[in-house]
Amino acid sequence: MGMGGKAGEQFTDINVTPLTDVFLVLLVIMILVAPLVNISVLKVDPPAPPNPNAKPPEPEKIKLDVKVTKEGTVMVNGNQINPPDTVTLQKAFQAEQQKEGTQDIPLNLTSDADALQKHVVAVMDAASGAGIKRMRILPLVK
Repeated sequence: MGMGGKAGEQFTDINVTPLTDVFLVLLVIMILVAPLVNISVLKVDPPAPPNPNAKPPEPEKIKLDVKVTKEGTVMVNGNQINPPDTVTLQKAFQAEQQKEGTQDIPLNLTSDADALQKHVVAVMDAASGAGIKRMRILPLVK
């Protein structure tokens, strides 16, 4: 099979077939991975802009105060929850909702800076499971 040209010349052209194959494989990988990047587990709606004519809200009398400490204890309205997992916390939130007679109870989540993330996420997940729509995340003030 002849390559053309004179005898003794080197073939210096680039073979683009392997390069094209690599680009096509990368394109397929990007097409498959792109839809997965947009999926978010914790969806948070941004707050609505404040109405300048509205009066400031009154302090809420009914609320859930949840504190997460660095030792791993989770307190709901002063009562320690053991074990601090999603199912137990959700049952505690639902009990508070039944006690107050409403599902629309705001939750104030106070977390220590050194608290484990799994406990904070468990509180958020339990609140979502209990149907709580309003949640504030506050720093732990000592």
